[in-house]
Amino acid sequence: MDQPVSPLDDIRARIAQAARIAGREAESVELVAISKTHPAEALAPLIAQGQRVFGENRVQEAEAKWPALRGEHEGISLHLVGQLQSNKAEDALNLFDCIHSVDRPSLVSALGKAMDRTGRRVPCFVQVNIGAEEQKGGCAIAEVPALLAAAREAALPVAGLMCVPPQGIEAAPFFALLAKIAADNGLSQLSMGMSEDFETAIMLGATHVRVGSALFGARG
Repeated sequence: MDQPVSPLDDIRARIAQAARIAGREAESVELVAISKTHPAEALAPLIAQGQRVFGENRVQEAEAKWPALRGEHEGISLHLVGQLQSNKAEDALNLFDCIHSVDRPSLVSALGKAMDRTGRRVPCFVQVNIGAEEQKGGCAIAEVPALLAAAREAALPVAGLMCVPPQGIEAAPFFALLAKIAADNGLSQLSMGMSEDFETAIMLGATHVRVGSALFGARG
């Protein structure tokens, strides 16, 4: 009898298939397992299967959950995917290995100063409000060049761009637009695509896909 396929194995296979169709190597796509709201015990099966890159929404939740897990498992890389308050910049730098949500000049300034103080420079993605939605984080499309210039002035290591497209409509045009903005600004990495649309994102150049519910089920 065939062994049941784990959710992680299924997602990895789908990433590999989407990459293959796009003429890319599967290894060119980083799977960020979105572990926000899920307790440490829910993460153990994924860690046992070799998943090492995880994403959290909030500094406080990550502080409560990850130090112990990192003490037990080598090679964990932690990504902040939620909005970051400027007064939490140094806390975030001490905890995370990548920040996906740089979206305003005040945060750029706070992160730059915190990086100078700590000597720790972690890669950052500039988050773009790709659907111009009032309720969403991210800088306006027209403001991307200025925010990138500010980030470089503050010596932030800018990895690329990130977006969360509007819900309920086809994501592909938004992913394509983010890829164009990145290319226009000399950036090669794209954090885009979640459980419902990561395959489309990979077709359009995603280097980091942020998958939560497809791995863990509904949020806790």
